Amino acid sequence: MHTIALTTGLIRGALELERTARGLLPHRLPARARAQCADPQLALAESQPSGVRLVFRTRATAVELDTLPTKRVYTGAPPRPDGVYELLVDGRPAGSASLAEGDTLAIDLATGSAEHRPGPVGTVRFTGLPDTVKDVEIWLPHNETTELVALRADAPVEPVPDRGRRVWLHHGSSISHGSDAASPTTTWPALAASLGGVELINLGLGGSALLDPFTARVLRDTPADLISVKLGINVVNTDLMRLRAFGPAVHGFLDTVREGHPGTPLLVVSPVLCPMHEATPGPTAMDPAALGEGRLRYRATGDPAERAAGKLTLEAVREELARIVRERAAEDPRLHYLDGRELYGEADFAELPLPDGLHPDTAGHRRIGERFAALAFAPDGPFAAGPAA
Repeated sequence: MHTIALTTGLIRGALELERTARGLLPHRLPARARAQCADPQLALAESQPSGVRLVFRTRATAVELDTLPTKRVYTGAPPRPDGVYELLVDGRPAGSASLAEGDTLAIDLATGSAEHRPGPVGTVRFTGLPDTVKDVEIWLPHNETTELVALRADAPVEPVPDRGRRVWLHHGSSISHGSDAASPTTTWPALAASLGGVELINLGLGGSALLDPFTARVLRDTPADLISVKLGINVVNTDLMRLRAFGPAVHGFLDTVREGHPGTPLLVVSPVLCPMHEATPGPTAMDPAALGEGRLRYRATGDPAERAAGKLTLEAVREELARIVRERAAEDPRLHYLDGRELYGEADFAELPLPDGLHPDTAGHRRIGERFAALAFAPDGPFAAGPAA
């Protein structure tokens, strides 16, 4: 087996690679952005490599990847399944694997405390690959922080040349991150990117799509041909701001993105249907009764009467986002709006309910991804093929 140097030319979807004591840790936010927020929720989310994959060309019939994942364990909740590594050969699924090894992050949801327990490095192996020159992709677990320790193959590898695909930069909440999808290529952004024939950079940050200025600057500074921002649900979840602050914050966020991408197609997506927060403000909380039964479920704890005082609900967020985009689009014709209920609405909820009240399952992710691709990449859609701006 040849030991392959892990270089930036082989890793896509990460904005920065941090050298650690054992290898490389992919980050989806660069160090300057991470330094501007001490929130452990954000630190955890951005280090989980949703959309990050190793991509190379080789004749190898066997590939091994040593990694150190970090497993999350929630006190009182059922064990989480191990993260999935997915193999694609020439763009087609060719296998998957998981690791039981790794560090553990034990989280007590009642107190908010967390304990980090060190564990061993593990190895995923893919064998029986065709003995031909081919493009290989290994998608890292979208929901496990993953340090890359070593890559080996039984033949030399080289970076894949630029295939001329447009780069789609997407920012959103935990659903965009991939919460409750079964694997990294079945998150809705990964599915939509595959159907649209584009290269994905996924800045879906579970719990942390909060209109942070540093996130807007990351979007501004990241080269992209297409940009989408799915906004609102986390602002309601955290009860972060009232309507008075939300509108100007959205304007500021979009202004910053436009500083770096003045003519790039920019799609603002409002939240998908989430019945518990449609007319009830946040914050969102764990349902203690469900946790006592060994399962996770969320509930809205705000008072619907407080909407009159400016508290945000999903209904209010959609109204404000639609208004902002409509008014800005008069001078920005490449700015577009998509109501999230076109991706997942009332009929979809009746057929594919949200298991924990907040996140879709794998079938829900597929529906959202297919709908997004059909709407955004359609010949008359905001991401229709054409010369990049």
